[in-house]
Amino acid sequence: MAAANTYVSIATQTLGSNTNTVTFSSISSSYTDLVVVMSSKLVTGGTTCRMQVNADTATNYSQTNLAGNGTSAGSSRNTTQSYIRIGEVYAGLSTSQSTVLVNLQNYSNTTTNKTILIRSSDSAGEVSAIVGLWRSTSAINRIDLIAGASDNWASGSTFSLYGILAAT
Repeated sequence: MAAANTYVSIATQTLGSNTNTVTFSSISSSYTDLVVVMSSKLVTGGTTCRMQVNADTATNYSQTNLAGNGTSAGSSRNTTQSYIRIGEVYAGLSTSQSTVLVNLQNYSNTTTNKTILIRSSDSAGEVSAIVGLWRSTSAINRIDLIAGASDNWASGSTFSLYGILAAT
């Protein structure tokens, strides 16, 4: 299959106003993987942004984080969380948008837990690579991208969802 036909645009949301949560729902199971591409800012400050799938707020998420900011680097491991961290996103103090790329492998498979790979960067903050796990065999049909408990995604932020077709 030609590369131009591999990524299929499912939905794009460009925010017309500040909002806490961006949701993609009723996601078809006709792809092998999903990709979310975010170009975003927060309204008031830098915070850990989060993702939940299928509206699952229970402690079914785990992750390993690697991050650096140009002067220091670190790693952490979190288990039994109620979300997956999708990186640090910063407010208007940065002239650039934060860029986040989320890969959800085998999202429609109903026999395995779901693996999620996340890469994020912001010139005012950090770059990070995150490996996440959602401990459920349910197919993913909804993705919530949450700006954090006390902040909102800024107007003009863009969130795109793509499906990846199986190679033939």
